[in-house]
Amino acid sequence: MRYVILSFFIIFVCFSFGLNILGLLKLLPLYITSPLLFFSLFLLLAHLNNRKRFRGFH
Repeated sequence: MRYVILSFFIIFVCFSFGLNILGLLKLLPLYITSPLLFFSLFLLLAHLNNRKRFRGFH
């Protein structure tokens, strides 16, 4: 299940990067594509950072 979520985030980053390239070509508004790329990178890094966290003794 972890790999499915990780692959979804990677696909989301690639899709956002493609949209940002279209924004740099002035085909889409850049003020929409840039926050989308930032948000997708933030989610990917937050997911990667949260996986190995110590959750305490049960």
